[in-house]
Amino acid sequence: MTEPRSPAAVRAADVPPRARQSIYPQRFVHVTEGREKRALGDVFGLQRFGVNLTRLAPGASSALRHSHSQQDELVYVLEGEPTLITDAGEQRLGPGDCAGFRAGAPGGHHLVNRSDDDVVLIEIGDRTPGDEVTYPDDDLHGELTPDGARRFSHRDGTPY
Repeated sequence: MTEPRSPAAVRAADVPPRARQSIYPQRFVHVTEGREKRALGDVFGLQRFGVNLTRLAPGASSALRHSHSQQDELVYVLEGEPTLITDAGEQRLGPGDCAGFRAGAPGGHHLVNRSDDDVVLIEIGDRTPGDEVTYPDDDLHGELTPDGARRFSHRDGTPY
């Protein structure tokens, strides 16, 4: 049996948004309300890294503030002016700006749309098995299991 062929190219805006708004436990889902992700890497069957075309409505966040143990991340702003929040403080970004987050770096990061217009950005991250995610502002810990699933627990290890 042959595997279905992935397209060589697509129009990014035509990729359907993810059906599930958030992978977080229910008590944290509200943070990403107004976020729309189009999983571009999945369209091509990419396995080592993911690429998302992400739209943040006014008031939406890209994620809870977080850091990864194994995953490098990069974001590139296409439209709008998101606010990048890190341990160093806040920084307003605009079209053409990018930010990178090295695996294992202390602290955390996320983007918040505090403007009146949508923000559109590209997110790129690898899919390293064993990645653990720290959420410094929340009672949450995440990990990427060997089968590619995300598992969440409280900081003390109690499952959600």
